[in-house]
Amino acid sequence: MDKAFWHERWQNREIGFHQQRIHSQLLRFWPKLGLPQQSAVFVPLAGKSRDMVWLATQGHRVIGVELSDVAVREFFEEGGQVPDRTSAGAFEISSAGPFELYCGDFFEMSSDVLKDVVAVYDRAALIALPPGMRAHYVETLARIVPREAIIFLIAIDYPEGEITGPPFAVSPDEVRRIYGGLFKIEVLDSRDGLAESENLRKRGVTRLEETAYLLRRRS
Repeated sequence: MDKAFWHERWQNREIGFHQQRIHSQLLRFWPKLGLPQQSAVFVPLAGKSRDMVWLATQGHRVIGVELSDVAVREFFEEGGQVPDRTSAGAFEISSAGPFELYCGDFFEMSSDVLKDVVAVYDRAALIALPPGMRAHYVETLARIVPREAIIFLIAIDYPEGEITGPPFAVSPDEVRRIYGGLFKIEVLDSRDGLAESENLRKRGVTRLEETAYLLRRRS
């Protein structure tokens, strides 16, 4: 899976993974984290997620990174905003209100950009990556976000072979394997998510476990 794959998905409108509603586990658990007002939240592989809008309503500044310029443009268009655009290195940055979206490759993000981040919200990044890229993703995330930042992770698991990802199944054992060396892992909730996943039902998934995790860096 390469960059061209994701560009084609957005250009061809093959974006069944995009959800208009706010994720219910985000609504349920995020307010309990007690994060300070005006603090920065990082959203990797952000797409045009409406979850970012909800995070902003909770008083956060939102820093996202997304490969597709189509997704970035549509995020602001759908929000009725005309962003300021600047360039920094390999990234084009679109900024408006509490949102700052970097269009480019997550793996090229700099820690300087994220020095004020207190939390990472990952609903769609880890599960978008095939197994061979996940360890590199976790290592990169750990390198570019502050040690004190928490990670709110939502992962899905479904029977092997029912569909070809993305989104990919990431089991609790896999989460422990790739994160456990660097992070303490707390399971906040695990539920049957099939009813809220029309796209995956249509593709043939028969069972879907959706798990929300809170990750904190080991000392």
